[in-house]
Amino acid sequence: MQHYKPHSGSTFEGYYSKFRMPSGAHLALIICSVPGAKERPHNITFTYVPEDVTKCFQREVFVDKIDMFNGEGDVAFEQHWKGGYVKVYNDNKTEYRIDHLEDEGFSFTGTTTSHTPWMPDMDTPEGALVYLPLPLHWHVHSVASDCEFEMKINNYDLPEEDKKGVASVHQEKNWANSFPSAHHWVQARDGDRGICIAGGEILGMEAYLLGYHASDPKYNMTFRPPYAVKAAGIAPFMSVNHSWDTRTFELSLQSFTQKIVVTARAPIGQFFTLSSPFPDGHRLNFLAESFRATINVKVYHAGVLGPWEFVHEDNFENGSLEFGAGYYPPAGKEERFY
Repeated sequence: MQHYKPHSGSTFEGYYSKFRMPSGAHLALIICSVPGAKERPHNITFTYVPEDVTKCFQREVFVDKIDMFNGEGDVAFEQHWKGGYVKVYNDNKTEYRIDHLEDEGFSFTGTTTSHTPWMPDMDTPEGALVYLPLPLHWHVHSVASDCEFEMKINNYDLPEEDKKGVASVHQEKNWANSFPSAHHWVQARDGDRGICIAGGEILGMEAYLLGYHASDPKYNMTFRPPYAVKAAGIAPFMSVNHSWDTRTFELSLQSFTQKIVVTARAPIGQFFTLSSPFPDGHRLNFLAESFRATINVKVYHAGVLGPWEFVHEDNFENGSLEFGAGYYPPAGKEERFY
């Protein structure tokens, strides 16, 4: 919980909740603030994405302010703005109370009833790195929480099962004193299996954080720098390939005894756009995200000085794949779907 709380001295801070709805659609809720920005500093984004992404409902609400502060008693912290609030409790429960029905055409209430940490023995992707003054931090609060919800969208054909029920939500946040020049995000969850990756380029380096919940838990693994980093063009334990043209991202990470290769690909035409935080404020259409990615994970083991041996594989459908800033050539254009 410590790392999920607000970091008041940060240049920007963003909270992201991705809900898998009963119908198979997804809902992305973003609460993001760039306190020192002069234009669009505070953003509430609500994006409901059915199977056909061109029929998604999206509102980016740029509010006058977002108050984030530590709570009292059972409440760990709160976020308030004109139109809603989020409360997170010390027992990891989250309450969402959002009512923009009259001004923006949507409302959402939800309460989580469970919590799944990053790893059974690790509550944050960065490990001890989270305590260092790094330019950018990433924390995953829960990789899967049940959430009892109720949702309304005006003048929209919302499936009955997505009006009220139980969704599964992935919860994370970023905070930083610098802004990434390019970034990727990959996420998928199916039962107890899951994969989550975040990373990109910042201050001349390229680095990634990875967490993998395998279908066989003995192959669970995490990676972070110094293995998952490229500095001065040197990356002895990592290789990255990405292509916006083919909507493909591939990451290979290894230590001396284990290796993981993740390939994520989403269909062209299944990406929607979002604003991204920068020093001057939120820039419109500076990242693209798809919830229709196919993700393949392969695991290899090796003995001392021995060859790599393929030992395990998982595949995920309807995962998330994101291209941002420098990895997203259409950044800043007006089109909404790619």
